[in-house]
Amino acid sequence: MSQQAVQETDTATEEVPNYDNDFDTIVVGAGLAGTAAALTLARQGYDPLVIERGPSPGTKNVFGGVLYTPRIRELTDFEDAPKERYVSKKTYSMLSEEGDETSLSIAPSSWREEPHNDSWMVLRGDFDEWFAEQAVEAGATLVTETTVTDLIEENGEVVGVRTDRPDGELRAPMVVLAEGANSLVSEGSGLKQQDSRDNVAVSVKEVRKYDRDTIEDRFHLDGQAGLAAHYFGDGAVGDAVGGGFLYTNKRTVSIGVVYSIEDAAHGDKTPDEVLAEFKQHPAVAPLVRGGRMLEYSAHAIPEGGPDSMPNLVHDGAVIVGDAAGLVLNSGIHLEGTNMAVESGYHAGQAIAAALDNGRTDEAALAKYETELRNSYVVKNLDHYGWFMDTAADEKEFLFDDLPRALGQAGEEYFKMDDTPKEEHVSAAKQRILTATGGWFGAAKKAWKFRKMLS
Repeated sequence: MSQQAVQETDTATEEVPNYDNDFDTIVVGAGLAGTAAALTLARQGYDPLVIERGPSPGTKNVFGGVLYTPRIRELTDFEDAPKERYVSKKTYSMLSEEGDETSLSIAPSSWREEPHNDSWMVLRGDFDEWFAEQAVEAGATLVTETTVTDLIEENGEVVGVRTDRPDGELRAPMVVLAEGANSLVSEGSGLKQQDSRDNVAVSVKEVRKYDRDTIEDRFHLDGQAGLAAHYFGDGAVGDAVGGGFLYTNKRTVSIGVVYSIEDAAHGDKTPDEVLAEFKQHPAVAPLVRGGRMLEYSAHAIPEGGPDSMPNLVHDGAVIVGDAAGLVLNSGIHLEGTNMAVESGYHAGQAIAAALDNGRTDEAALAKYETELRNSYVVKNLDHYGWFMDTAADEKEFLFDDLPRALGQAGEEYFKMDDTPKEEHVSAAKQRILTATGGWFGAAKKAWKFRKMLS
């Protein structure tokens, strides 16, 4: 059997080669998690088949714009990867509806040195295609423009998949479900429950093209250095729990908002309108003016934390990446790409070990979940799992009262008039205390949000 990328450019009604029982593992989805699993298996001498519904890997994948790369550097020759800019600077800004901005900027000198804190802006269409090529070169087979519609189960064990192709049943000892946040196959087969609307966010994003000089001048960048900017408060996403983001690429800027689907469903503005208002905020508008829109996208993000993770291991199948709910939002840490790759790697390792012993049952695959729970992935989810519920409970304070109070306190603190500075300092403090409910309220909120900095 030859290992090759099979680019299916015909229509779904034409015949395709029969791959039934030719592969050790079928991977559903050529995103970061699925490709990491396929690459790990191929490196150990196994023959994985990756099935991607898009015309090429990455065309159906949407994310904000920062790829975290520790495991990817171990799995590939990362120097050859299609990267945009490394994150040399992060900013966190609280925006009020009135137009105020209170910002914190972080730019450690070490981030300018290799490996640049393993944080890179990428374009998923380019990067995912390159990453899949690494798996193919290692021995995986890639089939595109093919949608997996269901799993094949016999005696309670997953033994293959059904696709939208004629005679599209494919069987293999193992199946890796890396289908992303919209996990229709996993849900339809009862391997996971549909995520509650409370645990899902919606993101809308556009990519705008500018001259390279425009980006470097506007954001004070040079070389491959880039900016990752995060925005919170009702000036970013109105009354919703969420925020806005801006990431600089070589010649494009990714701009978007992320907020809870529950808020989107009950809000009086569409996601398009929320994004448009975010771009018009005085803190954001000068950074995104002009340019030409190249791309607009929307997608769902699982944010339920550890309590929303499904069972990751089943007889004949494992669940990885976004399908497993592996996304971290602690308010400060916004991660998912690294967790997806890590889950795919551990899944590939566990599957290889099980196949070495001629087994595909749940007990033989348990190493995957054990290793993932012992890794930073689940430990971080466990540590910060409280945040989204707490943010929803404190929505008015976090996204309305606090941004407004910070803006007013800053204005008061630096006000130039004939009033003594001591009085301005006192007034600024009072703005914050009023927003937090006095000294007692401030102490309660500080205790409630203490884990954000731990």
